[in-house]
Amino acid sequence: MRWALVKVCLAVTAMVVIAFAVPLGLVIKEMARDRAFSDAERQAATIAPTLSITTDRAELLKAVLTTEPGADDRMAVHVPAAAEADRRAVEIGTRRATRKDLETVRASGRASISEVPGGSALLQPTALGSGGTAVVEVFVPQDEVTNGVTTAWLVLAGVGIALIVGSVAVADRLGVRMVEPARRLAGAAQDLGEGRLGTRVPEEGPTELHSAAVAFNSMADQVVQLLANERELAADLSHRLRTPLTVLRLNAASLGDGPAAEQTRAAVEQLEREVDTIIRTAREQRPQTQGQGGGPGAGCDASEVIRERMAFWSALAEDEGREVRLAGVDRTVRIPVARPELAAALDALLGNVFRHTPEGTAFAVDVHHSGDAVIVLVSDAGGGIADPRAAMARGGGAKGAVGSTGLGLDIVRRVAESTGGDVRIGRSVLGGTEVRIWIGLGGQRPQRRGHRVGRQRRAVNRRGAGARFRSGAGPNL
Repeated sequence: MRWALVKVCLAVTAMVVIAFAVPLGLVIKEMARDRAFSDAERQAATIAPTLSITTDRAELLKAVLTTEPGADDRMAVHVPAAAEADRRAVEIGTRRATRKDLETVRASGRASISEVPGGSALLQPTALGSGGTAVVEVFVPQDEVTNGVTTAWLVLAGVGIALIVGSVAVADRLGVRMVEPARRLAGAAQDLGEGRLGTRVPEEGPTELHSAAVAFNSMADQVVQLLANERELAADLSHRLRTPLTVLRLNAASLGDGPAAEQTRAAVEQLEREVDTIIRTAREQRPQTQGQGGGPGAGCDASEVIRERMAFWSALAEDEGREVRLAGVDRTVRIPVARPELAAALDALLGNVFRHTPEGTAFAVDVHHSGDAVIVLVSDAGGGIADPRAAMARGGGAKGAVGSTGLGLDIVRRVAESTGGDVRIGRSVLGGTEVRIWIGLGGQRPQRRGHRVGRQRRAVNRRGAGARFRSGAGPNL
């Protein structure tokens, strides 16, 4: 937009300069020509008094030499022979015009300009005292006809260039005044779209852009207010669950002892913690998941969280006769994800295993550290997922599946994408579903080459996990 405005202004100014400069240059050239010939006529008129008195050669020569053209041998006087008593013509100075031109001027009695080598000749008829007509010839060199024209043209060109440069500079400043607010508005819209809700635009610039900035800031304020209202609504709805949870906890406490009672009480406590986490998260100003803007200490130890959650789910797995394998959690693996977020993602995946596979179905969790990312594989020996793409869509749970909202995989996806990673669903070496969570450590989405390397590593690790299942190696949780 800025350069378009400059180009338009440049074109318009150039046309205006050409429209005025070209005719003005021609007028200056014509004025210089008229000035040269007017001066020649004035010089020729100085000889007329002498010719009206006498045609004596000596007197005429003296009169011619007193003039500037005569002193420079640029004036000539042609007196016809009929004007002398002895019938002889008088020629003073150098003749440059043809005799035909001289006779034409003498016969017509009007001044004339003839083109001669090196310039022009002004032929001025003058009446003699004896009744005849003499012709005074004044030579005007070409340099004198164009004297000052080149300088005037250069001045005009300089003025035109200065006008063009000035107009371009003014257009550029106007373009900056218009483009910069538009650029700030576009950048702010992009920042707001990326989740930086505190982005605002200075309300300045032309009237239209000022109005757009005011509208953008108002819209951003409304978005922030709507999000705050949604968070409060989520917190309020979650808070309403505390009353039935309290009743459920009291009822669970009266179940007595035994594995089922302990599992029920543990599940109620976990549910209460999850409700508390939802309330705190909903009322925070920013999500707990730390993206690339997280500080050095942000995130958690993935190995520790996975061991803790697997210990929780192992009790239920033992009751249902499920074989469980866990690998890759023997060392600390820091990831830029908050502990509650990772725990919620694991619980969503493991809950799906228990909910959508029959009892006795084995499953495994493998953790791999590839340097720039951490890969978590959750595999099972169930029937698999018929349509992985539909399952990854928010609310894309299996139609008709009891207790399926389709939000579990969406939670996992948001956790991975907050770090620049992703989630993939495929077929595991156990024969069922494999969910791969790619958690980026540098805040950048891995390149395609990195994906190929990750797939190669994952294939190797899957083969290793399959071997551990077949051999019965690995910790049995």
